Amino acid sequence: MSILLFEDSATDQLDPIAVAQPAFAVGCGGQTLADVVTQLELPARYLVRPHLVGIQQADFPDAPVRIADAHRPLLVINARLVPSEATRRELASLWIAAAPGIVRIGDQVAAALVAPAARAAPLAAPDTEGLLRCLETLKLPPLTAELKLMLHPHDVLREHLASLASNLAARIARGGYTQTADGVFLGPGAELGPHVVTETRHGPIVLEANAHVGPFSYLEGPIHLGVGAKVAEHASVKQNVAMGHTTKLGGEVTDSIIEPYSNKQHHGFIGHSYLGRWVNLGAGTCTSNLKNTYGTINMEYGGRKVATGMQFLGCIVGDYAKAAINTGIFTGKTVGACSMLYGFVTTNVPAFVNYARSFGQISEVPVEVMIATQARMFARRNVEQRPCDIELLESIFRLTAPQRAAGGQRMSDEPLSL
Repeated sequence: MSILLFEDSATDQLDPIAVAQPAFAVGCGGQTLADVVTQLELPARYLVRPHLVGIQQADFPDAPVRIADAHRPLLVINARLVPSEATRRELASLWIAAAPGIVRIGDQVAAALVAPAARAAPLAAPDTEGLLRCLETLKLPPLTAELKLMLHPHDVLREHLASLASNLAARIARGGYTQTADGVFLGPGAELGPHVVTETRHGPIVLEANAHVGPFSYLEGPIHLGVGAKVAEHASVKQNVAMGHTTKLGGEVTDSIIEPYSNKQHHGFIGHSYLGRWVNLGAGTCTSNLKNTYGTINMEYGGRKVATGMQFLGCIVGDYAKAAINTGIFTGKTVGACSMLYGFVTTNVPAFVNYARSFGQISEVPVEVMIATQARMFARRNVEQRPCDIELLESIFRLTAPQRAAGGQRMSDEPLSL
């Protein structure tokens, strides 16, 4: 058997989370759907949105087509599936049963199992629309599986909170850690500094290889620190925090996802929030995660309001965004990829925007500026800036132009000056 992961048209609704990376690379519950597929130990191929093809081929190369695979079924998986241990079990059950069929959630395809005789057709589909038409042509019978799709950015946070503890339990069961205290598991080279307090009544604390926690810090599980992640001294990291590899955290953080290479190193509060890759929050940056009325929070996506049913919800920050010192981000706000924040963030922020609304200044970030900034960021982490990284930024700049045009904000032609 082999796997075909595909992004459908609804993936765009996960913006700003999945605009600069495939949906199967989005962190949720301390892992990605790509990680879940890896655990299935099956060769995988991918169908992604056109602007992500270069990144996908560089970071998630298609497994080579083998003659032996022609005699095995094909498991087709929607890239928006929640990357939980429960999802892994359900997919494994479909694989073991080997009964051709399709799993739908409403009118959306969540997964399908295609018999060997028909598997060549889906693999030959040039795009997602072609794939879905192919699956309809095959007239696959319905299958039952307990699968969930993430439709909006706040769904990523909701599912993260629901799945982190069980995902960590499965990770621990696979081994490779040393238990140094009740519920505290360290990978090779991971360290807890002196006088670190750990609280694991609600879930484990897992540090991957070479992760480090500074002295006099407080950790309350469930928490996952990725490879090489660092928690600064005197930090307070409370419940349901997942740090990607090569991240830095300080101050107070709770119930949040911090994707790889992002920094929130200094004092300030981040709660119930998602920080994309290569995000940097200056000292004193804080998010609000609770309305003054204590009511549930509505998010605004593409000009329409969506009820989340969540009482606690902070901000959703796209890749490469930056916040200056003492930035304050209001409840339930989204920040587009490659934007720069100053002062109070009281509205959603489009991609590629210098946002200093409280100072009366909003301007566009030229793509050339972000390409140069990316090169400097990458160099600081010994990461090579590839042609596909530059092409991705250029593509996102073009794709998000309607956001800036429809944002209801007057864009200044003058460079930002504070």
